[in-house]
Amino acid sequence: MNNYVTGSVIRRLRESKGLTQEKLAETIHVSAKAVSKWETGQGFPDISLLEPLSKALDISVIELLSGEAVRNMNRSFNMLRGRMYVCPVCGNVIRATGDAVISCCGVTLPALTPEPPDEEHRIRLENVEDEYYVTMDHPMTKTHYISFFAMATDQEVRFVKLYPEGNAEARFGIGRAHTLFAYCNRHGLFQIRIGRNR
Repeated sequence: MNNYVTGSVIRRLRESKGLTQEKLAETIHVSAKAVSKWETGQGFPDISLLEPLSKALDISVIELLSGEAVRNMNRSFNMLRGRMYVCPVCGNVIRATGDAVISCCGVTLPALTPEPPDEEHRIRLENVEDEYYVTMDHPMTKTHYISFFAMATDQEVRFVKLYPEGNAEARFGIGRAHTLFAYCNRHGLFQIRIGRNR
């Protein structure tokens, strides 16, 4: 991982659960002195203790390492409120239906924040029969390219993977299309709302 659990995180989570240092220590079979050392920054829990520690604090190991408890408030499962994550190492694209702690290739990924397209990332939509034909005038070299287009409706998200030296183009069924995303490997995620930007 690119970070490790800190004493302040352990203390905050322990106190939020109403546990004393002694009770936490007893639960994970270490001494209260060890817990005290972690919380005052005089040591770290051994990696073998991360799973029992996260269980005792009622949090996942990834949440423990990130220092944040994730509580997905997206109970209605609206696809339009989802988040996207892209691994900078392998290019893996992950779509979550709400906030999440996502890790890939040993890196905790930040959720992408979509922006409106700028002049260099202008997205063109054309109605062709019952489809949207999506194109961009954008470099498609091995080092600078559009990695994917994605079309979101209130029920699904459809991805079209693009490759360097190919064309920045895709087709999507019109259906209940609501939001179109384009991801540039250098400049991030762009989005347009369908119906407002055509």
